[in-house]
Amino acid sequence: MTHITVIGKTVDEAIANAMNELQTTREKLSYRVIEEPQKGFLGIIGSKPAKIEAHVLPDPVEVAQSFLEETVRLMGHETVITKKSSKDRVLLELADSNEAGRLIGKRGQTLEALEYLTNLVGNRQDQSYTRLELDIGNYRERRKQTLEQLADRVAKKAKDTRKSLPLEAMNALERKIVHERLKSVPGVVTESEGKGANRHIVIKPQ
Repeated sequence: MTHITVIGKTVDEAIANAMNELQTTREKLSYRVIEEPQKGFLGIIGSKPAKIEAHVLPDPVEVAQSFLEETVRLMGHETVITKKSSKDRVLLELADSNEAGRLIGKRGQTLEALEYLTNLVGNRQDQSYTRLELDIGNYRERRKQTLEQLADRVAKKAKDTRKSLPLEAMNALERKIVHERLKSVPGVVTESEGKGANRHIVIKPQ
C-alpha cells in the first residue's frame, strides 16, 4: 500500500492533489491531516500549506478473497476461488471438491458463517457497502430447489389435512425462498414464527 505526503493551500486542495497523484476518487482515498494551513503575516510571510498523508483504500473484494482463502486454508482445505461480479453483488465461488460438505456444513450453516465474516472483513474500511456472496459446487441453487420442493409438498399436505404445518428453522434467505414460492399458491398462507435460531415458517390452510 503506497502512502504519499501531499501539500495544498487548503486541506481540500491537498486532498485533490492526493487524488490526482494516486489516480483515485474521494471515496477510495484514506488520509490524515499532518498540518493545518496557517496564514502568515499579511497573509504572505510565514504562511504554511496544509499537509496530509494519504493512501488508496484496499479493494474490498480483494481483501475479502484473501481473507477467505486464508480462512479455508486454516480449516485444512485448499481451494480455488473465482470471482463473478454483477450490478448488485460479487459472487465468490469456491471450487467443488470432496471436502465441500465440510465447508458447507449442516443446512449451509458453515457457508453462511464464512459469508458473514467475509462481508465483515471485506467491507471494514470501504465507505460504500459491497455485497459479497459465497457458493460452492452450486450449493445455493441446489438448496433453493430443495426448499421449493419441500414448500410445494408441505403446502399440499396443509391443504389436504386442513392443518397448520411448521417447517424446520431456517435463515432469512431460506425463509424468503419459501415465502416467494408459496405467495401465489391458492389455499395456503405462510407466516414466520419464533425468534433467533428458532425462527421458522408455518404453512397454514386458508
